Amino acid sequence: MTRPRRLEALDDSPEAVRRRTPVRRLWYAAYGSNMHLDRLTAYLAGGRPAGGLRSYPGCRDPRGPARMAPVMLPGLLYFATTSEVWTGGRAFYDPDATPTRGGELPSRAYLLTLSQFSDIAAQEMYREPGEDLDLTEAVTRGRARIGPGRYETLVCAGLLDGYPVLTFTAPWSSRDITMNAPSAAYLRHIAAGLVASHGWSARRAAAYLAGCPGADGHWTAPEIAALLAGPP
Repeated sequence: MTRPRRLEALDDSPEAVRRRTPVRRLWYAAYGSNMHLDRLTAYLAGGRPAGGLRSYPGCRDPRGPARMAPVMLPGLLYFATTSEVWTGGRAFYDPDATPTRGGELPSRAYLLTLSQFSDIAAQEMYREPGEDLDLTEAVTRGRARIGPGRYETLVCAGLLDGYPVLTFTAPWSSRDITMNAPSAAYLRHIAAGLVASHGWSARRAAAYLAGCPGADGHWTAPEIAALLAGPP
């Protein structure tokens, strides 16, 4: 098992904010299918991920991540709405979940440029990439809503090696949305990403995902583990 990196808390003092803005490089904390590097590569270089129903144009900068690191985010992973790419529920992050609803969420952080992160965010919303996001509010206050869409709420969970750690999620809470079970292809990518990035066994990754709201009650741990043993 790989020891996850622990994040530093955001310092919102004027001097600290001045040092880290404008943001040119950051860690993108992926918690869904983008934990699987092949899936992320479809966003970076373009293409269609295995099992997906959509092709992507790719980023202006198609290079791979400069670095990768396993990290833990405070909060909860859950599945809701319906994916046009995978069918079934999408993965969302609730950073405000209480300890009784979720403690920490395993994630894979990729060190990217601002343009790469911006283009990935655009493709998550089925838009053409090409415009850089202004991350000032997110890295100053820890949260920024850049639109009403399902992946247009930015969360800055902290710092790693001096760079901000950002991800995107929905504007709603996990308490305010109907859960929806994820598809087999989607779960396979997430589980494979957990195994690759955190060094978890297939059994541990499956048990974790089977306990997440949306998957809980629809998928068992043995069923999810079997997905990793089958063909991609």
